[in-house]
Amino acid sequence: MKIGMQTWGSHGDIRPFLALADGLQRAGHDVTLAITCVDSAAYAGISSPAGVTLRTIASPVIAPDAAERVGAAAVRMRNPMTQMASLMDHCYLPAEEPMFVAARQLSTECDVLIGHYFLHPLQVAAEHAGKPYVSVVLSHAAVPSAWNCPVAHPFGRAGNRLLWWLTRAAMQRTLGPYANRLRKRMNLPPVRDVVNEVWLSRRLTVVGVSPAICARQPDWPEAFQVTGFLDMPNMQLEGQVSAELAEFLAAGEAPVYMTTGSWMPRDPELQRNALQLLTQAARLAGCRAIIQSSNAQACGFTSDNDILYIGAAPHHAVFPRCRAVVHHGGAGTTQSVTLAGLPSVVIAHISEQEHWGRELQRLGCAGKPLHVRNVTARKLAARITEVLDTPSLAQRAQAAAHAMAQDNGVASAVRLIEETFVPKPVSA
Repeated sequence: MKIGMQTWGSHGDIRPFLALADGLQRAGHDVTLAITCVDSAAYAGISSPAGVTLRTIASPVIAPDAAERVGAAAVRMRNPMTQMASLMDHCYLPAEEPMFVAARQLSTECDVLIGHYFLHPLQVAAEHAGKPYVSVVLSHAAVPSAWNCPVAHPFGRAGNRLLWWLTRAAMQRTLGPYANRLRKRMNLPPVRDVVNEVWLSRRLTVVGVSPAICARQPDWPEAFQVTGFLDMPNMQLEGQVSAELAEFLAAGEAPVYMTTGSWMPRDPELQRNALQLLTQAARLAGCRAIIQSSNAQACGFTSDNDILYIGAAPHHAVFPRCRAVVHHGGAGTTQSVTLAGLPSVVIAHISEQEHWGRELQRLGCAGKPLHVRNVTARKLAARITEVLDTPSLAQRAQAAAHAMAQDNGVASAVRLIEETFVPKPVSA
């Protein structure tokens, strides 16, 4: 088949699509992947080992200093709908038109279209062209069920149904107008439920989360399938294990790895504050630490025997040599840490990351998640100490890792796509 794929977001939204695109290409399909990165132009220089055609669209969507301001404003917002609307207006809309142009091109070239669940331009283009559309969901918090709800409450399935109804109504008010504006341009009827009619595909919705974390719910349609983490080998832009990093890992006790991914501020003063928080917490907890930062030296921080400051690092190679990971609760980082069998300390910045933090707490791989709005060095140090002094957290993380090791999310997703869309041979 000729398969067109499109994704938008940060590294955690792009890497799973690169993994799936490579898997489909290796299975014999002709794959084109359009990438829009919110905060980086790094993907313009990458290539696919499997030969996927890569197109970089409107990347970065906004300049780094603007991204900094938008992220800081989103962190201060307590209402998830207000937070989402702000991110849409500042990080999505500036790229919507070029993404829609790219989506319409893919819809004319390809037999099947596969999109990030958030990408209404591709869903609209696919429907207008009459092409089958696959949605890839990177967080099961986006899939409604009477058996599961991201918000904790004591009211059982009835409460789940009510909360999902309220959530879908709020999503429609917040996000429906964006999709319906493009639909009107293409003479398509408006959607009344953006979650069920845009985010989720009734032909096939791939939930790219490990079954060790996300069980398939009994009331999901047959088209909604959990495949496992859409993982791939280390990418070039993720860096290599440098000599300095290898020496630090070999020189003493296994460290705690600390990263906030794309949420680490780039502004020197804000980055200095973030590094001060992480550094003080590591000192107070009495642990060796690796702290990931784009420019620690310029912010006045120098590595020593107990703390190493690094830029990009290959998490797959480094995490298994650590004791625990302090992170922001992104979907990809959360599953990479769990796959490495390590307990987590989550410092969430937005509501989706709070969900992942609660999931790790539910699995017994982490304590209660912290939030960047009110975290302090003492609070973080106390949580790190709790994780390091609680063997059961590491044991449960290792059990989850063993379960995840049985998954092959990319192979499962490729099989489902082929079973759903590859024409069956007609017997004579």
